[in-house]
Amino acid sequence: MTSITLPIFGQGSQPAEEDGVELEYLAMPEEMTTYRMPQISVDLNAADLAQAKTVLQQLEQDLAAYPTDSASIDLIGLDQTNRRFVDELLGEGEVSVICGGAQQLRIQESVLAGVWRSRQSVGQRLLADVLEVGIMPQSVAQTTFASAAEQIDTDMSALPDGVMNAPPLLAELNSKIAVYRPGDEAHIINLSLLPQTEQDLAFLEQRLGRGPVTILSRGYGNCRITATGSRFVWWVRYFNSQDTLILNTLEVSDVPTVACASPEDIADSWQRLQEILQVYL
Repeated sequence: MTSITLPIFGQGSQPAEEDGVELEYLAMPEEMTTYRMPQISVDLNAADLAQAKTVLQQLEQDLAAYPTDSASIDLIGLDQTNRRFVDELLGEGEVSVICGGAQQLRIQESVLAGVWRSRQSVGQRLLADVLEVGIMPQSVAQTTFASAAEQIDTDMSALPDGVMNAPPLLAELNSKIAVYRPGDEAHIINLSLLPQTEQDLAFLEQRLGRGPVTILSRGYGNCRITATGSRFVWWVRYFNSQDTLILNTLEVSDVPTVACASPEDIADSWQRLQEILQVYL
């Protein structure tokens, strides 16, 4: 039998160059979020889990009915045992939202995509704790740009030194803001492909302002999304698993799609919840 030697590729497989220079390879992502059946520490035979079981049965019905009929589920009245059971069963998914302002609103997607847990508080006092089914909680779209500027200041009479390419981008954004309506297709400006100086980026941030909402989407790397102070304009930054910025964009939209669940996600979550209920209820 004739032996065959296969070629080997990759780091360390080739001889070093004569000048001593070695190729540097980009580190590959090492972690990726995957679905796992929840681990429950609460005694499943406890008689006082009736509240939590009612909540989960209602959630199953809301997932089944989406998008034709879905209402928020109030959790504020759950006692400690029932709350812990719901916490452990739903877990934490990939997307987190923080809405600033006088009443802090923190939203966490559960391990079931499209199932959101919203907590509103003043100081240490919890005012609301609800579950909601949807691609994104309605409160995000309703409150993010409630006090935002309708147009961006485009006065270029005294540009800072080093600002070169930001002014036409502001004009482009203004034209899109003027005609954008909720539900329209997003308009995306890829800053990574444009020649931008540090002064350009700082000028864009200053003119766009800062809004009250920050979103973190953790998946294969991270996507950090911040609402600007200008209506419908989001700043979206993508990082790889080494926390290196790989894509920098401005987006005119209700909420960037990367942070939203899809109808297909919600249908899959319905099936997963049915499997969970068969095990734990």
